[in-house]
Amino acid sequence: MRALAALSRFVGNTFAVWVLLFACLAFFQPQWFIGLKSWIVPLLGLVMFGMGLTLKLDDFAAVARQPWRVALGVVAHFVIMPGVAWLLCQLFHLPPEIAVGVILVGCCPSGTASNVMVWLSKGDLALAVAIAAVTTLLAPLLTPTLIWLLASAWLPVSFMDMFWSILQLVMLPIVLGVLAQRLLGARVQLAVQVLPLVSVVSIVMIVCAVVAASQAKIAESGLLIMAVVVLHNSFGFLLGYLTGKLCKLPLAQRKSLALEVGMQNSGLGAALASAHFSPLAAVPSALFSVWHNISGALLSTWFRRMEEPSPPSTKVEQATRPS
Repeated sequence: MRALAALSRFVGNTFAVWVLLFACLAFFQPQWFIGLKSWIVPLLGLVMFGMGLTLKLDDFAAVARQPWRVALGVVAHFVIMPGVAWLLCQLFHLPPEIAVGVILVGCCPSGTASNVMVWLSKGDLALAVAIAAVTTLLAPLLTPTLIWLLASAWLPVSFMDMFWSILQLVMLPIVLGVLAQRLLGARVQLAVQVLPLVSVVSIVMIVCAVVAASQAKIAESGLLIMAVVVLHNSFGFLLGYLTGKLCKLPLAQRKSLALEVGMQNSGLGAALASAHFSPLAAVPSALFSVWHNISGALLSTWFRRMEEPSPPSTKVEQATRPS
């Protein structure tokens, strides 16, 4: 079991490498992965069940301790990412299916890997976990509402169909995971140790399924979609960080806001796009999944080197202190 836990940690820490490697493999050998399309929904449910296993009441204590900061992160996430997605669709005059896919991923809750990136960046992990949890719990209501408001100009959007889909894809597995944790207690810890491995394998399979199903369309317009995805993610990081700076948050919390705003639950985006629109609409989510794990790892490495500047008084004391 110890060896499996070590393998799980290694795979979790190299998440971006596996997503990129298998996405390329699915592009060049789509016939190997095309059969995975029917597994997208169950695989996402497995990831959400794992999230439920790790959620504790203490994770929500940050909401009570600093409610306005959690609220700020949640509002920033659901305003910045959908808004930037809509503006990019207008700016690049994207085809309807691609535009809906970009907006869809922008309306999803925080990504499953964002908490890991915050931890690596020396950000405020408690705040990040609270933001991710609250955005996920609000997703059944806010995600279909935002998609309906922003994407209906391109394709018909059914609010109720998406609402029920997100309840089944997100809320039900999380509730089952929380219940399993409460009922099984310490025995769940054995499963928690291998969750990074399960999550990485599941997300990689979802990405492979989407890339394989849309290989021809990606070859045709993949560079355009990738450019939009990179801009979307980058503006999410930048505007999330600037929101924290504008509100005079400490550096650790600005890091958390940047990563929680900029990283999306792209697995949910791919599942919703495949279920309600088309494989092409799922491509922005698949490419976002590849890119935001790379960019998130790079940003967290840079953030890790950033430290809060010392107050002026401290600098004066250090300068006048006898050697």
